[in-house]
Amino acid sequence: MIPKIILGKGARATRRLIGYLYGPGSANEHIDPHLVASWNGFAPDPGRSLHRNPKQVEDRLAAQLDQPVKMLGDKAPTTTVWHCPVRAAPEDPILTDAQWADIARRIVAAAGIAPEGDEEACRWVAVRHADDHIHIAATLVRQDGRRPRRDHDIRAVQREARKIEADLGLRRLNPGDGTAAKRPTSKEHFKAKRQGQDTTTREILRTRVRRAVAAASTETEFFALLDATGVTVRPKTGPSGDTLGYSVALPGDLNKHGEPVWFSGSTLAGDLSLPKIRHHLTNTTPEPATARPADPWHQATAATERIPHHLTHSSDHIAQGQLVALGGTLDLLPLTAPAAARSELERAAALFERATRSRITADANSARVLHRSVQTILRTPAATHDSAGLAMLLDAALIAVVFAKHWHRTHQHAQQEAAAQQALVHLQTAYAQVAAPVLDNLARRTPGIQTKQRYARHLQQAAPDHADRILQDPAWDALATVLGDAETAGHNPTTLLDQALGQRTLDDARNPARALTWRIHRLGQRHAPGPLAQAAMARSTVRRPTTPSHLSAVTPAATQPQPPQQQPRRR
Repeated sequence: MIPKIILGKGARATRRLIGYLYGPGSANEHIDPHLVASWNGFAPDPGRSLHRNPKQVEDRLAAQLDQPVKMLGDKAPTTTVWHCPVRAAPEDPILTDAQWADIARRIVAAAGIAPEGDEEACRWVAVRHADDHIHIAATLVRQDGRRPRRDHDIRAVQREARKIEADLGLRRLNPGDGTAAKRPTSKEHFKAKRQGQDTTTREILRTRVRRAVAAASTETEFFALLDATGVTVRPKTGPSGDTLGYSVALPGDLNKHGEPVWFSGSTLAGDLSLPKIRHHLTNTTPEPATARPADPWHQATAATERIPHHLTHSSDHIAQGQLVALGGTLDLLPLTAPAAARSELERAAALFERATRSRITADANSARVLHRSVQTILRTPAATHDSAGLAMLLDAALIAVVFAKHWHRTHQHAQQEAAAQQALVHLQTAYAQVAAPVLDNLARRTPGIQTKQRYARHLQQAAPDHADRILQDPAWDALATVLGDAETAGHNPTTLLDQALGQRTLDDARNPARALTWRIHRLGQRHAPGPLAQAAMARSTVRRPTTPSHLSAVTPAATQPQPPQQQPRRR
């Protein structure tokens, strides 16, 4: 059950709201509007006064609601209307008018609008014009002339909604913490539907702005990226000429007056205001690189692989910074993905966005490497189309999302935990779509039978518990290929395989050969050590203690990754 509070002001705010509630609606969706409850139990009902002009009854109802406000004259508050739609889930049973009336009384009591037994409370009505929801309309002056005490009414109403769900056996929603981005309004949904769009303008703009933030290194670049993606930007300047904020619109999205529909950054999401974006850019802009640049896919994968360690060992501020960086990475990955996987990656990014928000301040400095490497990928045309690099990074991102889900669970962030789980499903699908053709191409170059037998013998010695599964895995040929490529590049395949096996346990891997393929692929592209170094490594190689099985790399083929129960070792 979803309640939403909307405030109104102006001389005719109450009359406009009553007219809307008893009117046809934006898309003729208002069916049989009628009163189910009111402050006194006998307020006039425009929907049930069959022998009177409905408009006159609407005027009378609005006048009665406004009477305490009018009594104050010039001392009346600026904001006078409290409007709360309350909607049931699609799968919930159809409730009776009496049940909706009881829900309305509980909601206004929880909000401080009309506490139970308070005869001098605010005036309010509950109007039902569809099976699945009601609208509560109240005026914000009590009948004794005082203002209602409605501190934190949004949280109070949400808490009461969770209790109502339990009492009536309705779908149980996760409690929030007030950090979610603003949802599209019903009008925005109806408008998108009329225009044949699956997504509202607000959601489209939010996605494009988030991508621009993740991809930009400077404020100038941020605005340039918005312009390049077809977003119209209107800066807000102060008397000094400095830019204080911004609003965005989509070309062609117009209001009834033919003017663009503008959204400020802060109304798209709290972290998309210009001050917040400036803070993000200041703390994540990379320092000039002095060393020889490494493969950005490898850098991004290495940084993503460290996220589970931060989530289990670092401070909450660093952990939150890692989640924000992971969300930014997921925002940008659709731009590098083949068409078949793009929609799943976009859906995963949109869902995980909720998992990047909490009341914990993020330490963005800890995620500089991940930001820099993903930005480098976007700026390097050859890297952008590297499907093997994308598959490797997605493999690491899946593990990070599993740990993100567990981190939110331990912090009792129910909505964020659910968002991470939902994102994981789409990320797994995208991984399968990206990885399958890459593995098939590798398998076509598999080395000869004698070479594969040599690799198999060492595998049986190094990982006896997993060797049979790996050798029978469809990706075994691809694994043999990357081992062969690494050997050709000068690596000792035995040492390389030992290093890959020591990174993470394979106990929970549905496709262990795939997991090893990406590890070997990354290790094999590093600079190969000379003969003396290889000999020293061979003498000193000791298998590191492996991470407990339940903290394993939950390979993308694992359908239901289990949350970690212990803290993993840093790899």
